[in-house]
Amino acid sequence: MSQPNPYAQQPQSISPGQERTMGAIAHGVPLVAMVLSAGLLGFVGSLVIYLIYKDRGPFVRAHAANSLNVQIITGIVLLISIPLMFVLIGFVTFAVALVFAFVLHLLGAIKANNGEWWSPPLTPSFVH
Repeated sequence: MSQPNPYAQQPQSISPGQERTMGAIAHGVPLVAMVLSAGLLGFVGSLVIYLIYKDRGPFVRAHAANSLNVQIITGIVLLISIPLMFVLIGFVTFAVALVFAFVLHLLGAIKANNGEWWSPPLTPSFVH
C-alpha cells in the first residue's frame, strides 16, 4: 500500500463567488472558442477548466462537467454530420448542433453567474 506524498500540493478550495465566476467562465470560454473555430475547439476550454478546477469546489465542478458534456455531445453530432453532408442533411445537423451548443452554453453561463445549479437538457452525463 502506497502512502500519500507529503510534498504533494493539495488544490485549494475557492470561495462561492469564485466558484460562480469560474462556473460562468466554464461555459463562456467554450462558447467563444466554439464561435471562433466553427465548433471545433470549444471542448478545449471546457476540458482545461474542468481539469484545473474540478477539485476546487462542487459548484464549479458541476458547471465545468456540464460544459464538457455539452461539448462532447456537440462533437459527436458534428462528426456524424460530416458524412451526412454528402446527402445535404449534414449541413442542417451541423448548424443545429452549433446553435444548440451556443444556447446551452449561454444559459449555463447565466445560471452559473446567478449561482444556480443546472444540468443542460438533452445532454447525457459523460463527465461527472
